[in-house]
Parts: sequence; structure tokens; C-alpha cells
Amino acid sequence: MARPYRLQGENCFYHITSRGDNRKNVFINDYDFEKFLEYLLFAKNKYKFNLYAYCLMSNHYHLFIEILQPNLSKIMQYINTAYTVYYNKKRNKTGHLFQGRFKSLLVDEGSYFLELTRYIHLNPVKAKIVELPQMYKWSSFVGYIKPETDKYIDYSEINAYLGMKPADYSTFILSSIGKKDDLFDRIYAGFILGGKNFVEDKLAEFRPEIESGDFAYKRKLQSAISIDDIISIITKIFKEEKRVIIAKKNSQSNARKIAIHIARRITALTNKQIGNYFNINATTVIKAGNKVAISLKEDKKLKAKVDEVLSVFSV
Repeated sequence: MARPYRLQGENCFYHITSRGDNRKNVFINDYDFEKFLEYLLFAKNKYKFNLYAYCLMSNHYHLFIEILQPNLSKIMQYINTAYTVYYNKKRNKTGHLFQGRFKSLLVDEGSYFLELTRYIHLNPVKAKIVELPQMYKWSSFVGYIKPETDKYIDYSEINAYLGMKPADYSTFILSSIGKKDDLFDRIYAGFILGGKNFVEDKLAEFRPEIESGDFAYKRKLQSAISIDDIISIITKIFKEEKRVIIAKKNSQSNARKIAIHIARRITALTNKQIGNYFNINATTVIKAGNKVAISLKEDKKLKAKVDEVLSVFSV
């Protein structure tokens, strides 16, 4: 099976997430959180990367890191494997702890440093675990507003991008509580968070790797594919008219859901842009795509139809 992009280059910044299998908790008590951070620190020393922010939730975690060598997969394999071995041994369990492979976004740190750290630090607030981010013990937020108190993050590197005093950063974060965050509406092709110039530079930098690799979603890089192209094929295979597929009132239409799913896979459009086409918001686009992905694992006939559509675009 082809793998999603895992573009790895020197001095690249990533937002990393990893979730418990079936969304189960991976951190049960304080010692679990501490143990994970211990492995994280060991990985930093072993693989030489910079940690800019983190937040450990009960069933998943977020990291914002910069790799100094093309070794992201090795870093994450060590962290997740080491912690899984510890967790299973402690509880006399076996098998997977985390759900599939970790997810990574290549990040334009120059444009999105503040927004991404804000998203990470406000996770416990949005989850209604705490009212204020400084009340949450397992994130780097307190380390930002009380410099040199967090032994895991890299202060000298953070200060190069932060551009504000701790009190100002605290105000920036606290003033965002309760406000809508559209950060991930601006993801390009599902794996890059950055402006136009950043995207073009990174695609050029990684072009040899992209062209030679066996990646799922490779055709996301080809902006020539439009939603209209996809729907023109879907209308033939699913025997539904374009107006029916596009209409918001037909939200339960399989053809409509498949069109959204495929648009996310093989076009260069953001979730927000796809949502605008179907008259829905970016969150609904993500949910629709995820539901289809689950259905494809269980419904062989549906998968065959989707594969037929994808084959037209040589994906």
C-alpha cells in the first residue's frame, strides 16, 4: 500500500500528532505523562532535533519540532515504540497503543509559528479540561510565559521566532480563547501548511523525492485536476447528475461524499476551498472525507467504484 507523504529534509519544521488506537487513552496517570516526556527528551539528545511546543492530551499528543537531519520517521518510531513498550509492560498488555502512523504537517515557521503554538497550547482549553492554558500541566505554555522553566523546549530557537515578550505572548494566547481558529483551512494538498512561496519552494526542494517515491496522494501536487473533472467521472460511475451531487440538501449522497473524499486526495485545494464548492465548511469537509475513508475499509463494492474513479487520474 502506498504511504502518505513523509517529506524529510534538513531544518524542516513539522506539526506532529499521534492518537491512541481507537481513540483510547494513552496517558492514564501523571507518571505516564512524565515517562513520555522522558522518552521525548532522550530522542532529542539522540536524534538532534529542536522542540518548539508540545501538548500531551489523554488520548493523543501534539509536537512542533524542527529536524536538523532527514530523520523524522526515526525520531517518531523511537518515541512511539519506546512509550508503547513501557505502557504495555506496566499494564501487562500487548499490541498497538497508537492508531496507525503518526501524522505530520510540513510547516512554514516564518508565517505560522505563532498560530501553530497557539493552537497547540489552547488544546486543553478547547477540550474543556481547563479554563486557562496555564492551568494545564502537560503542555509547554507555562514554559513560554515563564522562561527557562521547561527543560524540554529549546528557548534560544523559540526566541528567534517568537518576536514578543512572555507577557505579550500570554495576552496573545488568552485573547484567542473562544475564537474560531481557521489555521488548518490553509493546508495545501493535505501535508503543507504555508504560504504560496513556501509551498512552491518546498515542492521544488523535494521534487526528486516526490517523483521517485511510491506515495499515496502524489497527484495532489498537480493543480490541473479540478473538482469538476472528478464529478464528471463520478456522474458516469455512480449514475447521479452533477446538480444532485453538488446540492447541499443531498448531504447523504454517496456520490457527493465520494466527490469530497477524492477532491481532498487528488486536488491541490484546501479543505476550505472544497467546502466552498459544496457549500459547506472546512470541518464538514474533513468529517465527510473521514467517513468515506472508514466506509472504504468495510464496503468492497464502494471501494471498487472509488478505485475506478481514481484510475482515471492515474492515482
